[in-house]
Amino acid sequence: MVPRACRIEEGGLRIQSVNVGRAVPVPYTDAPSGTTGIDKRAVPGPVQVAAPGPKGTGASGVDGDDVCDLRFHGGDDRAVYAFAREDLDAWEQELRRALPNGSFGENLTTSGLDVSGALIGERWRVGSDLLVEVTGGRLPCRTFAAWLGEEQWTKRFTRVGRTGAMLRVLAPGAVRGGDTVSVVHRPDHDITTGLLFRACTLERELLPGTLVAADAMESEQLQMALAYARKYGHAEKPATARPSSVPAPSAGAPRSATPDAAS
Repeated sequence: MVPRACRIEEGGLRIQSVNVGRAVPVPYTDAPSGTTGIDKRAVPGPVQVAAPGPKGTGASGVDGDDVCDLRFHGGDDRAVYAFAREDLDAWEQELRRALPNGSFGENLTTSGLDVSGALIGERWRVGSDLLVEVTGGRLPCRTFAAWLGEEQWTKRFTRVGRTGAMLRVLAPGAVRGGDTVSVVHRPDHDITTGLLFRACTLERELLPGTLVAADAMESEQLQMALAYARKYGHAEKPATARPSSVPAPSAGAPRSATPDAAS
């Protein structure tokens, strides 16, 4: 079974849990410190969330959450990582193992929200004060693959394309499990986190077409799109959204992605 797209249930959008990770030493990370914070656990809250500062100096936007490699992780464009509980449930069936909230290194485990179908630049009000903006999806890295310990994990995750969403903090606030989520703004384009993920991994020819979302896009994926557009010009086909639940991985191997931002 392959993870399916989760439905948006208007009025039922919630944070199931807020998850934070502390730095621990591991043998499989490329971080200079030799540590990772990908093992995130649910905390009762309320937890303060704020913009952490620019990439390279800013860490996590979630209080108490450690970011161990500022070269690739954290910063304002990737202050918070959200992943849908529905997608974790589907991966539980696929992998035949329990995946508690936080298992994919996400800070926010959501319910009722199609996180991988969110538009770049879409804005969510979480609880009463926190306002966040979708900037891109997670690109899987070595640490994520080693943490899950599943055979060919990067290829499998990439093929399915349920990538979750990186979030920029526009207005700080406290959040806890059970808080409601309201989608307060959807931009006038169809570039979703899942589509941008496909463009950055399996279908690079889509990259120029994603630039309609450039104003809100996180910096690394934006630079990938700009570099491709400069080299190859306009997209050979338009970047348009499609269902992100795809056939199970075949023997063909997708291209490896660049590092993600959740560890």
